Amino acid sequence: MLARRLLSNQGIGAALKQAAAGALHPVKVISTSAVVSAPEQATVGTGKHKEPSLKKVQIYRWDPAKGEKPYMKEYTVDTNACGPMMLDVLIKIKNEQDQSLTFRRSCREGICGSCAMNINGGNTLACLCKVDPNPADVARISPLPHMFVVKDLVVDMTNFYNQYKSIEPWLKTKKAPKDNKEHFQTKGDRDRLDGLYECILCACCSTSCPSYWWNPEKFLGPAALIQSYRWIADTRDDFTMERVEALVDPFKLYRCHTIMNCARTCPKGLSPGKAISKIKKLVAGFPVENSGRSAP
Repeated sequence: MLARRLLSNQGIGAALKQAAAGALHPVKVISTSAVVSAPEQATVGTGKHKEPSLKKVQIYRWDPAKGEKPYMKEYTVDTNACGPMMLDVLIKIKNEQDQSLTFRRSCREGICGSCAMNINGGNTLACLCKVDPNPADVARISPLPHMFVVKDLVVDMTNFYNQYKSIEPWLKTKKAPKDNKEHFQTKGDRDRLDGLYECILCACCSTSCPSYWWNPEKFLGPAALIQSYRWIADTRDDFTMERVEALVDPFKLYRCHTIMNCARTCPKGLSPGKAISKIKKLVAGFPVENSGRSAP
């Protein structure tokens, strides 16, 4: 055994000397990951692709700089050559067909709410809306309804964000936290915020509400009101009475007629109408189940 090891070492040493002298030909190293069986070799590199699936997409277009009236422009997209969501279709159109197409997008994960728009008659997030595989059905994409359009699919969110700011969406307390570190909360109290804090302010609910369409400057809308109740229900907040009293107004709160379009269209599965009804109960003096609050 020792002799074999010595011979092998001597052979390696001789090979290295020959390589240094240029006597050996270069050795081609083959990665084990590149080794495939005979049946697999027949399919590798054949370049097989899915048959094109052409789908027509009609998109609302309006550029204020051109002075033209709004119109619907039709594009044809191979849905087998892009991602499965409508946002993927929009990105493909912008990259390959029309760079002037304007829309908002960011996370592509249904978290930021940037790509909210009206697709096939319903408000939703383009990054969560799957493409209809049927090529015969024409997809129609428009901006959020009853909003001022900035360009194409981009709407002006100024009034929407001002209404959100008006409900003071932050923790307000009258005493310092324990040990000057943080305001503690039990697991039960924290559970009361489920179904409220998940709102991403995409405005899908507010722009699907007829009451918001007719009174956008006075009625706060489902999005702002569910955010308001999120802080009313928070047991760490010490301004519950002030928050509720600020909503006692013929328009801010009571323009809601529980049509429930907000719950049907919410891409996060929330129910702003339910939160609004709990605020109304607090104003009327009725205790609210699982709210952690009694009437102010």
